Amino acid sequence: MWKQLWREWTIDRPAAFGDWLWQVCVVEFAAFLSRLTLRQIIAFIPVVILIVAYAHRIPIPPELILVGDVLAYIDIFSMILLLSLVGRASTILYVVRQATGHLLKLVNDARVRFRRPHSRQPRARGASHRRRLTGRASNEDDGPVPIYGIAWA
Repeated sequence: MWKQLWREWTIDRPAAFGDWLWQVCVVEFAAFLSRLTLRQIIAFIPVVILIVAYAHRIPIPPELILVGDVLAYIDIFSMILLLSLVGRASTILYVVRQATGHLLKLVNDARVRFRRPHSRQPRARGASHRRRLTGRASNEDDGPVPIYGIAWA
């Protein structure tokens, strides 16, 4: 009986403890590392910062606490960043669309204003023989600007 008890406490229990240590420290730890993602690592950083902050041995600047909060709420922060980028992109797209519309209108108006009359269109009869009804001189600057969007100096 003493021999059985001696064998159990000197061979079997330490071997079982060694097997348990191997299972926990090697096998389970390797399985944990294979499931570990970068997001989980980033989410764990604020926990480390809080542990250091509550230890009161090392003073932590507020900037580091802010970094910890941003990392803790990385999902919310990333959604706010994504929405701001989408909002900015839609604003830029709206401005580009309006500028393209103005440019197309400018080109179309310039094309209409600078178009030469066709040689096949006959002149109005008696246009060169008509007299002016008013006696004042003609001033071309009094009319509206013929081209959209261009300022004349």
